[in-house]
Amino acid sequence: MTTQTQSKSLHPSWKTFSQTFFDYPEVGFSLDLSTTGVSASALKKLEPRLNQAIQAMARLESGAIANQDENRMVGHYWLRDSKLAPEQDLADAVDSTVLSVKQFARDVHSGRLCSPQGYRFSTLISIGIGGSALGPQLVNRALGSPTQPMDIHFLDNTDPQGVDDLIDLLGPEQLATTLVLVTSKSGGTPETLNGMLEVESAFEEAGHSFPGHAVAITGDGSKLFQKAAEEGWIATFPMEDWVGGRTSVTSAVGLVPAALGGVNIDEFLRGAKHMDGLTRLDDPLDNPAALLAAAWYLLGDGQGSKAMVVLPYKDRLELFSRYLQQLVMESLGKREDRDGKVVEQGLSVYGNKGSTDQHAYVQQLRDGLRNFFVTFITVDEVRLGAAFEVADGIRTGDYLNAFFLGTKYALAEEGRPSLSISLAQVSPYHLAGLIALFERAVGLYAELINVNAYHQPGVEAGKKAAEGSLNLQAEILSVLESESRSFTAQELAKLTGSKKPDLVYHLARHLTHTGRARMTDHGPDAMFRAVLA
Repeated sequence: MTTQTQSKSLHPSWKTFSQTFFDYPEVGFSLDLSTTGVSASALKKLEPRLNQAIQAMARLESGAIANQDENRMVGHYWLRDSKLAPEQDLADAVDSTVLSVKQFARDVHSGRLCSPQGYRFSTLISIGIGGSALGPQLVNRALGSPTQPMDIHFLDNTDPQGVDDLIDLLGPEQLATTLVLVTSKSGGTPETLNGMLEVESAFEEAGHSFPGHAVAITGDGSKLFQKAAEEGWIATFPMEDWVGGRTSVTSAVGLVPAALGGVNIDEFLRGAKHMDGLTRLDDPLDNPAALLAAAWYLLGDGQGSKAMVVLPYKDRLELFSRYLQQLVMESLGKREDRDGKVVEQGLSVYGNKGSTDQHAYVQQLRDGLRNFFVTFITVDEVRLGAAFEVADGIRTGDYLNAFFLGTKYALAEEGRPSLSISLAQVSPYHLAGLIALFERAVGLYAELINVNAYHQPGVEAGKKAAEGSLNLQAEILSVLESESRSFTAQELAKLTGSKKPDLVYHLARHLTHTGRARMTDHGPDAMFRAVLA
């Protein structure tokens, strides 16, 4: 369904505004659809399907198997309201984890838990990737402060230079007061494993016993769980198999680094719980997540034909678009629907922050391709410090608000759709509520387009391809080291049985840049030989 034409202005009348502005003062949140071009009648027409989606989400929350690939329930909603868990032992596990996290943070901050040398921990290295990094990074950027009890650094890649930069920044002395948090459900995720091994080596080189600085968040019985137990790590927290990485921020994955950073995790969980309550409302036209999912569906013609540009007008929320990229795109980007039909669905997400992007890609948003809609996010609380006037009667925050409104309505005048979300403030309560809103909207939208939001076969395919590349690289090096002569990429492909000489070329080239091979000439005609030959 197309909701606007190329020439139609989306500047709303008061009637349109009054029908498409939704305020939820009880949680300090509002949603404005008035500049989307989505009408009240279009929302009403979609209501029966939204009702079905809401019912499907209710079944998910009651314990239905939602991740059929792994025969698992999907229970991230129970993390902030354990009474909803379908089994008492699950509820008890949720409650005990929260208590353990709070006690652990208190012990670290007080110095009761300290390094083997007796130093109080003042720095945290958090090692993880995907949902094990994006959520904690967002929370730390949004809620952290110069007075927080620990400085937090993240290793979220297998880039060796990134590891070196962090270790050099901290230095051997600061490592003595550094706690290391390793987060991996299986313990075998390559990026996380590599980061852990590199950091472990740096600790040992500096003369520090790594187990006395290490904490794990992992699945019960995983490789990481076993390593932590055998080596006597400080603590281990659970990573439930019914919580996906992209929805794990209210589990120990998000709570441990948040609590260590001084965040009030009770308020964080309370905010998510309260938003969950609103997004369970049976009436789709009262339910903010259903309204959001409906807007995505209508604006993208049910096919994700428009990208979502996320523009938070608050520096503290600058990582929110990165967080949403995984939550939305990993959940919705699917080749097949639940019936096995090839649909190639998805919803692309990109963005940074306002008003910064008014000096970047807003030019194209207003005058270029009509392949997007904008999600503006604003915060009512302008600043915690004293007001400052930059001109007579005009404050810094007045400009920020004016740039938001100017962009919103400049886009509307050109028929460029946008929706606006406002939060009362950036607090643990409100940030968690915002996250919970999008979690539910993703689930509801997945129901509308009939895809499974809780598996990620494409990610697994990429991991398998990477493993295959590493195996082929080892074969190439073996061939190079077996003979004292040079080979072309095509020759190496034949000798290794690979049907992809271009892939062989890139792997051999990588070996030369890491000092394990030599290359003569450049480009496709290059010759490769082992360094020792």
